[in-house]
Amino acid sequence: MEISELLMKNFGEISEKQISQFILYHDMLIDWNANRCNLTAVTDTEGVVEKHFADSCLASKLIPQHALCIDVGTGAGFPGVPLKIMRPDIKIVLVDSLKKRVDFLEELVGALGVEAQCIHARAEDAGRDGRLREHFDITLTRAVSQTNILLEWTSPFLKVGGKSLMYKSRAAEDELLSCDRALSVLGMTVSTESFDVPWGERVIVCAEKLKKTPPAYPRKAGTAKKKPL
Repeated sequence: MEISELLMKNFGEISEKQISQFILYHDMLIDWNANRCNLTAVTDTEGVVEKHFADSCLASKLIPQHALCIDVGTGAGFPGVPLKIMRPDIKIVLVDSLKKRVDFLEELVGALGVEAQCIHARAEDAGRDGRLREHFDITLTRAVSQTNILLEWTSPFLKVGGKSLMYKSRAAEDELLSCDRALSVLGMTVSTESFDVPWGERVIVCAEKLKKTPPAYPRKAGTAKKKPL
């Protein structure tokens, strides 16, 4: 099946411009992955369309109109760039700790003609940056780490009332059982949205921020993984 057919099959309502953007995204991803930087283990066209592009957009209906969003640990731009393609009303900031991936993202968003700020930083350092801290409506993370660790990494970016959207597999719902302390310390409450899709069962954990993040968080780089809340 041609990539355009795969896109129409998975997205339903999609414009010619969006199809062209996704085709260019696919081509750049495969080229960079083969020749310049390891970006993805999924390289077949159907897999890229389903497991990267369509999967990234599962959270679209959970994001308010004109929301200011930050994708933390975005890697090759997932989920932030596909969401921006399908939801041009949102504003997006892409953060990653690897300079080569940020180089890819800067070239990508320029080629696609989408507005996105690309930042080379670790989540913990970015979360202490006064220009980014408690600034966003939505944080996005996909296949990055355990839920209690992600809560510490993402909550500092959110305004009170903002939401951290964490893409997970169905099995990862079990992680919520160990999140009580993190939710209490960081002042958040959690819910889940489940999706049955052809590429597997998916869950988006949605954590809403109820109060300002304590100044001690996020802790210095590496601490959340070594000593999770």
